[in-house]
Amino acid sequence: MLGAHEILSPLGAGGMGEVYRARDPRLEREIALKVLPAATMADDTARARLLREARMASKLNHPNICTIYEVGETEDQTFIAMELVSGKTLSDKLSSGRVDVDEVLRLGRQMADALAHAHGNGVVHRDFKSGNVVITPEGRAKVLDFGLAARVSDTELTEATTYSVDSLEMSGKIVGTLAYMAPEQLRGEQADARSDIWALGVVLYEMASGVRPFRGKTGFELSSAIMSEQPSPLPPGLGGTVPAQLQMVVDRCLEKNPDRRFESAGEVRAALETAQSATLGPPRTAPLPKLPGRRVLIPVVGLALALAILAALDIGGIRRLLVGGDGGQVPAVRMAVLPFANLSGDPEQEYLSDGLTQEMITQLGRLHPEGLSVIARTSVMRYKGGDTPIDQIGRELGVDYILEGSTQREGGRVRIAADLILVEEQTQLWADSYEREFSGILAVQSEVAREVAEALALELLPSEQARLSSKPAIDPDVYEAYLKGFYHMQQMTPEDLDTAQRYFELALEMDPDYASAYVGLSFVWAARQQMGITLPQEAGPRATAAALRALELDDNSAGAHLALAGVRTWIDWDWDAAEPEWRRALELDPNSATAHGYFAHFLAITGRTVEALQHSERAIELDPLNALYHGMHAMTLYIDRRFEEALTVARTALAMQPGQQPARGTQQLALLSLGRRDEQLEDQRERIARDPERVAAFEKGLAEGGYEGAQIAIADLLAARYEKAGGVPKVGVRMIYMPVNIALRYVDAGDSDRAMDWLEEAYEVRDPMLPYLRDPFYYDLLHSNPRYQALLRRMNLPPLAPQSDQSSN
Repeated sequence: MLGAHEILSPLGAGGMGEVYRARDPRLEREIALKVLPAATMADDTARARLLREARMASKLNHPNICTIYEVGETEDQTFIAMELVSGKTLSDKLSSGRVDVDEVLRLGRQMADALAHAHGNGVVHRDFKSGNVVITPEGRAKVLDFGLAARVSDTELTEATTYSVDSLEMSGKIVGTLAYMAPEQLRGEQADARSDIWALGVVLYEMASGVRPFRGKTGFELSSAIMSEQPSPLPPGLGGTVPAQLQMVVDRCLEKNPDRRFESAGEVRAALETAQSATLGPPRTAPLPKLPGRRVLIPVVGLALALAILAALDIGGIRRLLVGGDGGQVPAVRMAVLPFANLSGDPEQEYLSDGLTQEMITQLGRLHPEGLSVIARTSVMRYKGGDTPIDQIGRELGVDYILEGSTQREGGRVRIAADLILVEEQTQLWADSYEREFSGILAVQSEVAREVAEALALELLPSEQARLSSKPAIDPDVYEAYLKGFYHMQQMTPEDLDTAQRYFELALEMDPDYASAYVGLSFVWAARQQMGITLPQEAGPRATAAALRALELDDNSAGAHLALAGVRTWIDWDWDAAEPEWRRALELDPNSATAHGYFAHFLAITGRTVEALQHSERAIELDPLNALYHGMHAMTLYIDRRFEEALTVARTALAMQPGQQPARGTQQLALLSLGRRDEQLEDQRERIARDPERVAAFEKGLAEGGYEGAQIAIADLLAARYEKAGGVPKVGVRMIYMPVNIALRYVDAGDSDRAMDWLEEAYEVRDPMLPYLRDPFYYDLLHSNPRYQALLRRMNLPPLAPQSDQSSN
């Protein structure tokens, strides 16, 4: 007997003690009884910590977690009574070989769900590995030992990374665990939820390949591999297919930098769910010889996943582009401009090669709108610096032609080479090189565009021919400052936006009439407003003034019309003035994914969702690997009340880019609108996990008032923070504290009066999310509220018909 439990037989032993099959006579059931080693309990601090964490873990209640029933002590022994799980450990299962991709995805989703539940309740495993997962006879994964992992001391870690394999086997404490440790654990840092996500990535890799991603003959070699090496790509699946859908998930889990991993285990689960429902791609064929002159690239394994998901969902008709079929009108030509190579050897010259890439995309995108589609910058920049075969790029982007090239600047002269390749045959249709004074670079860009058009037999309109022929020389210093500003603006961090502004202003000091620099300034100020860095009252006038000045200098600037359209929509809320700017921007640059994607939201805001969806699908066609446009498409579907589709597309976007904000927000709203409150609660727990005060408020509200109580508690906390700051802070405001987000929590709790108070506050401070006031979730609670209808009128937004009168999608 141990306490009240009758010991029946031994089950095993390990570093965390001996395990017995036992019987609990009080409940008349068999249990597993883990007796903790005396050495673990010798130190009072360690003993108290382990017992506290074990008791926290006992609160977990999840079908994929081994339940802890009791944490008990006798005079000389400490034990943990837990669920008796039949089956064999995953490590034993893998000893006979890897499993097929379907099973990896199924079990992986269960394990990720278990981790998500634990993390949402403040419990980190810290020793997640295949040996701590049991596969039951029914095929269900059960994770063991949550909260029971002993922390590894610096001395033990040093020994583990220096001892031989034999020594490690004898130590019994860290053996088997080192292979699953994240880099930050090896550096002696505290393990957190992201460390569990790393370990999950190791387990997924192990299941799919049959081996661990990092190996070494000694602990030192193994830890060195974990810290510095990249694992080999996953091999083809057991069915002959490439588990490309899984590869992206594994790669994201195994990012060395914790900040680059999935933000939560729930996002891993969502990515695996999406992958599980998507159609696997065709079997991988032997790679073709690499084309000469291409450089080495970190494998772009996530691209195949994204394209497989998109093909399965047929978003934007992309299945037709990837696998053929009629499905509607097919553009005559689809092409991509790969990032131009920087041959100078100077990393400081990257702005020039990146800028030339964007300029060529823009030049070609403005040609022959009925016959040419040019893939946008975000998707092609993933191939920067790489040796991915041309035929693979063609398949992944769904293009017929690829333009690639290089640039090299020496003093006042620049050398540019370019060649056009027919993807299917991998033959060169056209190639040329140019060496000019840097002041003539715009003329070179136009000449390349004109010759590419000729090679593709595109018939240029007279206006296009005139535009390509009229490229005056430019001051090299002005253009260089502009390109550097554009380069930093694309990084979209507060610091880079500051640097971009300085370069644009430098260009204008040298040439006060340079329209492109004003366009750049307008985008910088608009970005600051949308990111919550600068208040609308300051950012709006500056963005407007810069866009208007750009148009005064060049009314044919698509970028200037696009910038002004964004200002009129999200800053001025002037729908009548915005629409002509959107349409003019698209008329000048019909291949602009940015214009299509954001115009779609303008249309959705103003109640025209059918046309909106056409433009959001077009944005995806033009930029298929950009998670932003998938997230925005999900939002448009949601506004059109297509909630299930919106949820699927949002999870696709999150699989491509974990934490992508439009997708995360849409996932939450779609779950609410579908009545899936349990899933929404789990998602909410994961989103707030790094804010202890919000977690405490949430759990207290949930315990006292159920779902509505949790939402009220969060809303009250955010409102208090907002009011403590005296309203919207002038610098560095986080969007979560903006009035619209506070109102959303009150709407979710069913408190329409306080929701309206915060929506009216949003109007006063020009919250950039208020244009989405016709959101179905607000509508369902507030439609009959006179204050809501009055606010719609103040916003000059079209009124909503009762839900029963709206078309059901």
